[in-house]
Amino acid sequence: METQPYEPRFAARTQRIQASTIREILKLTQSPGFISFAGGLPAADLFPLERIAEATQHILRDQGAQALQYSTTEGYPPLRAWVAQRLPRTAPEQVQIVSGSQQGLDLIGKVLIDPGARVLVEAPTYLGALSAFNPYEPEYVSLPIDEEGLEPGALEAALQAGAARFLYVMPTFQNPSGRLMGLKRRQALVELARKYRVLIVEDDAYAELYFSGRPLPTLYALDQELGGGNVIYLSTASKTLAPGLRVAWVVGPGPVIQKITHAKQGADLHSPTLNQMLVYELVKEEAWYQGQIQRIRTTYQARCAWMLEALQRHMPKEVGWHTPQGGMFFWLTAPEGLDSLELLRRAVEEKTAFVPGQPFFADGSGKNTLRLSYSSASHEEIEEGIKRLGRAMKRMLVV
Repeated sequence: METQPYEPRFAARTQRIQASTIREILKLTQSPGFISFAGGLPAADLFPLERIAEATQHILRDQGAQALQYSTTEGYPPLRAWVAQRLPRTAPEQVQIVSGSQQGLDLIGKVLIDPGARVLVEAPTYLGALSAFNPYEPEYVSLPIDEEGLEPGALEAALQAGAARFLYVMPTFQNPSGRLMGLKRRQALVELARKYRVLIVEDDAYAELYFSGRPLPTLYALDQELGGGNVIYLSTASKTLAPGLRVAWVVGPGPVIQKITHAKQGADLHSPTLNQMLVYELVKEEAWYQGQIQRIRTTYQARCAWMLEALQRHMPKEVGWHTPQGGMFFWLTAPEGLDSLELLRRAVEEKTAFVPGQPFFADGSGKNTLRLSYSSASHEEIEEGIKRLGRAMKRMLVV
């Protein structure tokens, strides 16, 4: 049977839609004995399965017809009210429930990005955001980060160089670097964005995953103190309950949220009502929810410590890393000249995997960087996997 020439039939934008590096790597790691630090997967052993089962039965028994029927695009009203109540000076009408933060990013790209529009991103930045924005043909401007995150001087220089549609930033335990932006940096970013009249898109997926200390105020909260209207905020239930529920939210100025709602109507009509109602049933019991979050924090802190100890034992001295204060990731930097894609091939031979750093850079740099996730691994897997990775790294550096 002759193959149809489909390539000419695809829209031009599909050339900018590439397979997810992380998703492709995950396919390699299904064989027995493989240890993967690639996927940023929440720990499945921490999913509140019994609580979810009980809540689901309760919803289906008492509100089954509503839970399984079509619903409004904006989302389940009690859940929207719960989100709004946790944010300063925010009305439920400013909350749009979405099918995971990834859909939120796609809808933001759809309503804000024209071909050639400048979008400011950190270097590195979240790969999923680049995947969501790419089809809308932005012109990325990559801004450097240091131990405290995005450098305000670099942001101001970029804003002086020309108008930008928005700044996309992940200030709390950034994926992939794990960095936590300090309070002064956060204040400086908000003030600069207001000064130059550029929107900030704040991705707060890891907001609850502090190991210790008091959480810093979000950029959204700091902007609200100055009058509000300049930050679009995203967060999710994926990291505290279960990612398969695909329940997240976008919060922002009324006109922006209205456009996102209209875009969502064309995408999927609404997020699953049952899932939204289930999330609300879980989070409305604040004492239980905070206990669930604390269980996750304690577990991730221990796994992070195990990985730190393994890195110190098994990594070559030429390799450096950022030690996170929360979140799910270590970010490693190898000597210049080491290609982490080639390292991945050698690591796969050792039956271990990670995510090469280059796809997290909009400008294509970062070949000598890599991301490791500790959230889903046991003590034994972390020790053995880092030993294997160290062995592969040492072979490359000797050459």
